[in-house]
Amino acid sequence: MIPDNCKLERFFARWEFSVEHLLCASDVDGYPMPDLLALADDETRGLWEGLTLGYTETTGLPALREEIAQQYTALNPADVTVCGGGAAEALFLVANALLGPGTHAVVGWPAFEALHRVAAATGAEVTAVPLDPDAGWRLDPDAVRKALRPTTRALFLNFPHNPTGALPSRAEFEELVGIGTEAGITVVSDEVYRYLEYEPGTTLPAACDLDPRAISVGVMSKAYGLAGLRIGWLASRDEELLRTLRAIKDYTSVCASAPSEILALIALRAREQVVGRCRRIIDANLERVDEFFAEWADVFHWVRPRAGTVGFPRLLLATPVEEFVDDLARSESVLLLPGSVFDCDDGRVRFGLGRASLPEGLRRLDGYLRRTVRGRA
Repeated sequence: MIPDNCKLERFFARWEFSVEHLLCASDVDGYPMPDLLALADDETRGLWEGLTLGYTETTGLPALREEIAQQYTALNPADVTVCGGGAAEALFLVANALLGPGTHAVVGWPAFEALHRVAAATGAEVTAVPLDPDAGWRLDPDAVRKALRPTTRALFLNFPHNPTGALPSRAEFEELVGIGTEAGITVVSDEVYRYLEYEPGTTLPAACDLDPRAISVGVMSKAYGLAGLRIGWLASRDEELLRTLRAIKDYTSVCASAPSEILALIALRAREQVVGRCRRIIDANLERVDEFFAEWADVFHWVRPRAGTVGFPRLLLATPVEEFVDDLARSESVLLLPGSVFDCDDGRVRFGLGRASLPEGLRRLDGYLRRTVRGRA
């Protein structure tokens, strides 16, 4: 089983470390190691200082699983499996546990590639249900219902959404999860941007708290600014499915990195400070991006995100978006992500809001547009 090439990773392999400013990153600037270690309590400091670099428990450090479980209302630590390959490994395990030839999955569209390419590689058919940009990137529950088949085994959701920053109301999210409950299928909820909502009180419940069959996927990369740890997790009350997932995991990462697990535990116990730092970076950058798109409304159509680290504006120029992105990277060392990476052909680019260098990237993009669009330096 070999999935199609991951367009996202191939694109970043080409550009990410050769440009100066990533205006399209989906994460937040990495948390500095000294700052993170300064947040350790007595127990986690002792774990860190006494660390030996051996194998860890295949399901994850017990204290880490306990801390992760506290994010949910209906779960206990036994319902959590730590993944040493981040959310990408978690989604790989889910697709292989649930799907195969003769089965079917539904996914909201556009989508992070791990939500659909691995599913297709198992031999399953995948139906994409588009989010509506004219309705704030809404995913219509009725359209999801119509996409279901007798062979449907999984409904893949992602809120807050990558790449659009969409966030449904609580009632609408509960309706989407309820579709899976009614149909007897597994809702796979990619919740990696949870806690990065812009408005107070809009954090959605976890799917695994709403439906005992549902799976919630989390990671330390996005809301915590700790992508380098490569720590993700699966949370579900479906014991049989968890056994299957863990059996497959014995052939992937086996277990997570011992240092990463302890660092993740430190961050989760200091969640308010760690997430708060990420939110401050995003909030400041969102203001700047709003001003930029107001200035360049003739060049970009901007649907303001409601949560997360990314937005998905449409380029209004006649220039093909791939050509625009390529020229910007070469001339200004500023990188945007073309929507074609998400199999979108309507000229969109992904903007990232999580990097402290965003103001300089915007300044260079502004200068590029003044030179190439308005014809002045």
